[in-house]
Amino acid sequence: MKKFLALILTLAMALSLAACGGSDGGSSTPADGGQQQSQPADSGSSGGDENYNVSVILKTTASEYWGYVVAGAEAYGKEHPNVTVNVKGATSETAYDEQLNMIETDMNNADIDGYVIAPLQADMVTTIIAGQTKPIVAVDTDIDAPEVLSFVGTGNEAAGKLGGEAAAKLAKERGWEEIKCIEICGVQGDSTNEARKAGYKAGIEAAGGTFLDGETQYANAEANQAVACMEAIMQNHPEGIAVICANNDDMAMAAARTAAGNDAYKNTVFLGFDGIQSACQSILNGEETMSVCQQGYNMGYESVASVVRALQGEKLDEFVDAGASIVDPDTAQARLEELQGYLA
Repeated sequence: MKKFLALILTLAMALSLAACGGSDGGSSTPADGGQQQSQPADSGSSGGDENYNVSVILKTTASEYWGYVVAGAEAYGKEHPNVTVNVKGATSETAYDEQLNMIETDMNNADIDGYVIAPLQADMVTTIIAGQTKPIVAVDTDIDAPEVLSFVGTGNEAAGKLGGEAAAKLAKERGWEEIKCIEICGVQGDSTNEARKAGYKAGIEAAGGTFLDGETQYANAEANQAVACMEAIMQNHPEGIAVICANNDDMAMAAARTAAGNDAYKNTVFLGFDGIQSACQSILNGEETMSVCQQGYNMGYESVASVVRALQGEKLDEFVDAGASIVDPDTAQARLEELQGYLA
């Protein structure tokens, strides 16, 4: 009997020592019976607990539209203190070398965890980012490279078609019998520019109009150059043109101001792209007629969020369409107030 009691006591002591030893290592079983796990990184866009440094390199920061992209990207950082967002951009959309130097510098910065890039020259950027293993997300303009995990932007051709159809419809309502359209383009060869141009053409032609492709004017996305382009159009077409479309709102507004006072162009539809505050005010003032509205703020925010999700191990969608709509005199005030809220 004593031997039996001694055996029971020995077993009890052994079990007690095993339980105490579990608190020193990582193999103990929690009280609820489940398996103990390390805390996973946040798989959503909340940023998780780990600190991240995200570089955002835009085409430029010197325009209102890009200001909304900047605001969206920086808003993500403000909402997620563990994510540092560093935004920069070239001084203009033709400062190619300046942007390439920014990208090359940041690609070689070991402190950066991921990148958002809006390329001025996508083919040149492809060479610079070759072999990069940190997450890269393209915004506004896609980059055809395996290193790029996702493109956040507008379906530019589809959006351009939406605008072309709306402009042709309004031109008919304004009494134009021949719906001819000339575009004042941005930077020749830029993929976003060419996609919008293809969309405008498709929309005008779908509505029964004629897109004068051979008379396209290139203004490098700058308002002052658009003035000269519009002057050339008026000289070549003293009879007027039903639709003048532009690659951005700055050029559309410049064209509308240049044609002001020319009776042959008093019913011309001036169509821009971006739907920025100044365009909304211009539309309300009866200058620019309408704009294809894209969501620059959302694009900036979502592009940074996508980099963070990739850093947390998520697989990204290849394309995130930020969507597009038309802003016209009926919707310009609401759009204006929305944009003012982004920059408040």
